[in-house]
Amino acid sequence: MKTWSEALRDGALSGSLASIASTAVLAACSELENGTPYAPTNATSHCFWGNKAMRQDGPSVRYTATGYGVHHLSAVFWASLYEKLFGQEADRGNTGPALMGGGAVAAFACLVDYQLTPPRLRPGYEERLSKTALALVYGALGASFAARGLFRRRRRLNL
Repeated sequence: MKTWSEALRDGALSGSLASIASTAVLAACSELENGTPYAPTNATSHCFWGNKAMRQDGPSVRYTATGYGVHHLSAVFWASLYEKLFGQEADRGNTGPALMGGGAVAAFACLVDYQLTPPRLRPGYEERLSKTALALVYGALGASFAARGLFRRRRRLNL
């Protein structure tokens, strides 16, 4: 098992990858469901700007940048937990356990986000997206956690 300092270091990278991938899924699903890719990221900023953020459809520094920042930090947090618990599986190239660990951490993040967190601190994008879209977002998050270690392992082997 990795030390916490190793998990935090690797979590910064795997969380950044997860943030980018899950934001791309958020944007694509929102474009299909709302006609704008910005709505769910804007909604994430509701913890700072209140419910008005959940109704914003266009890009803005206030809503979009803040929302992305919150989402990114959250992804890095969950990725650090992933790296602590399952990161060595990805580093060793154990694809199945690495991806299952990513799925477990993403499922736990979803549970925390929607069952244990007060409404003001929930992600907010659930107000703009269907449950199917949310499943895709959390799926992308979980799969992305493993990407850093799996790609690193592959590069080390020169495949």
